[in-house]
Amino acid sequence: MNPLGASLGRAEPWPAPGKLNLFLHVVGRRSDGYHLLQTVFQFIDLCDEIRFRVRPAGVVERIGDVPGVPPAADLVVRAARRLLDHAPGVRTGVGIEIRKRLPMQGGVGGGSSDAATVLVALNELWELRLSPKELEGIGLELGADVPVFIAGHAAFAEGVGEKLTPVVLPEPV
Repeated sequence: MNPLGASLGRAEPWPAPGKLNLFLHVVGRRSDGYHLLQTVFQFIDLCDEIRFRVRPAGVVERIGDVPGVPPAADLVVRAARRLLDHAPGVRTGVGIEIRKRLPMQGGVGGGSSDAATVLVALNELWELRLSPKELEGIGLELGADVPVFIAGHAAFAEGVGEKLTPVVLPEPV
């Protein structure tokens, strides 16, 4: 097999789950336009799937089309590039293939979840050893919902969504 078509790390896809806001209170607005909020995030079973392919060092590309989302604006591409900024020694690039199942702009966090999955997966696959808090900081630069997907559990959220307190909720049916 051509090494550039080879899977990066593992053959099975990485899940990028959706989420629901069980409630949402807007409690203010920052000068940069972000809303200050209080919410509870709960994950749902519906997931996008992301696969990673080896590319030459420095190359980050999306494989396939996502209707209405140019590759340069895609959060998965932006997440991988942002992670590369924090990892100067990475010797392989990445092709990112997304199988969308979460509705775009449906309020379930599809783009944010996809970006978080890219950060978590490439942190492991590239053996970067960044902490979850470091990944959450990178993720927050991409979007307010990204940190909860990096944390990977239901949470009460404050601020713009980055101040997370784990909560135990019944599993979705």
